Amino acid sequence: MIKIKRALISVFDKQGLTEFAACLRDFGVEIISTGGTAAMLREKGFKVKEVSEHTGFPEMLDGRVKTLHPAIHGGLLAVRSNREHMESLKNRGIEEIDMVVVNLYPFEAVASRPGAGDEEIVENIDIGGPSMLRSAAKNSASVAVICDPRRYPAVISEMKRNNGCLPVELLRSLAAEAFARTSAYDGAIYAYLSGGGRREERLHGLPRDLRMEFVKLQDLRYGENPHQRAAFYGTSGRISGLAAMRQLQGKELSFNNFLDLNAAVEIAREFNKPSAVIVKHNNPCGAACAQTLCKAYLDAWKGDQLSAFGGIVALNKPLDAKTASAILRSGFLECVIAPGYHKGVAELFKGRKNLRLLELPDYNDLRGMDFKRVNGGCLLQERDIFSLDEQKLKVVTRKKPGRAQMKSLFFAWEIAKHVKSNAIVLAKGTRCVGIGAGQMSRVESVAIAAKKAGRKAGGLCLASDAFFPKPDSITLASRAGVKAIIQPGGSIADEEIIRACDKYGIAMVFTGIRHFKH
Repeated sequence: MIKIKRALISVFDKQGLTEFAACLRDFGVEIISTGGTAAMLREKGFKVKEVSEHTGFPEMLDGRVKTLHPAIHGGLLAVRSNREHMESLKNRGIEEIDMVVVNLYPFEAVASRPGAGDEEIVENIDIGGPSMLRSAAKNSASVAVICDPRRYPAVISEMKRNNGCLPVELLRSLAAEAFARTSAYDGAIYAYLSGGGRREERLHGLPRDLRMEFVKLQDLRYGENPHQRAAFYGTSGRISGLAAMRQLQGKELSFNNFLDLNAAVEIAREFNKPSAVIVKHNNPCGAACAQTLCKAYLDAWKGDQLSAFGGIVALNKPLDAKTASAILRSGFLECVIAPGYHKGVAELFKGRKNLRLLELPDYNDLRGMDFKRVNGGCLLQERDIFSLDEQKLKVVTRKKPGRAQMKSLFFAWEIAKHVKSNAIVLAKGTRCVGIGAGQMSRVESVAIAAKKAGRKAGGLCLASDAFFPKPDSITLASRAGVKAIIQPGGSIADEEIIRACDKYGIAMVFTGIRHFKH
């Protein structure tokens, strides 16, 4: 056990700090602090000693130098059981520091923010913070180091249990977290400076060394199957994407729930108009855009009601009461996720205790690269964020698509991007009526999509994520009522495919871009 007598607090994220400082005060701990942290604590009524007063040296270089001083690091690094160390402190008038509470400048968040300039990004490289974390963590036998506000409750609990003392086991655990944080922080800075941080400044392709650090955010109900344990980890130092998601009701999420939620949100975020997406087993089984969110949801659900059972619903607009009523009439669903909920709407779902209700405020905050783990390493690629330019599309058939057809083709193309290859999407207007996913041959995907469309066939638009190797898919599409097709082109059979389209009176455009999703 170590007794906490003196603590240095310097934090950017001040969440929970008032309660934590109150605990320190209750046990008579002297608080040393810096700048904004000191001002905030004084405003809350705490007695605080400025770092400059403690070191006898003023801040300089616009605050770049304030804690880089022997009075700080000597007080952290001195081995308490080493007589020479303690004599050195005494001779130089240096006091021991038993606790460091530091979280770092938000470098990762600033570096990934669109429009942030080099000067702002560099100024958010924390120097004093990581130095103090490392010094305290190195001497964890005598110093407590806290770099994450989420650890405050555990530390408070131990101090109350042990009359202001902390056990060695907790100190070691906190030290490990501190080194994990500084490692991730340095990795993010390296990635930025080496050209891997922002797409527009990537000078040498993808980074030579890839460092990724994640922090466990929650245990999951189970993995892909009930016999597999699983957890969700968020990017260290930055809360974004699904890490910012809030669960309003329902049982614990599973591994598969997270995969399907991610897939659903990725699709819903593609559209500005009110849109709804229903995902099952990582593929959309229904998707639609409409003038109202309720109509978009109903169109998505009617696209494949059978497959929608037990699905994940993503909406790109705040959920209103009318849409909520439509969802409640739809039968069993696993999850509903939306960027927000109109007043009182969440209460409408109270009777569906097994339905997970989730809120993700910013669908567009899905940043970074795309990587997949494989045995022995991982694969890294840029995210597939390519957007079509209608002016660059190439109409290759005698018949040209009309304006309404072009709008429908664009919609189907955006959905196809998120369907497992081989992917075929049939759309009527801006709603899916049939999706063929993950087949080993493209013609089989066409057949499945056509079967799904069934009686809804007629006047359809078709999107294919890659080129057609044979005209058999065109013949099948014609029988299903397809009148316009969008596809990348580039097959050695392109001329044969075009002739088949001309034969059946189908308009076809080439994008020149493939959208495989494996």
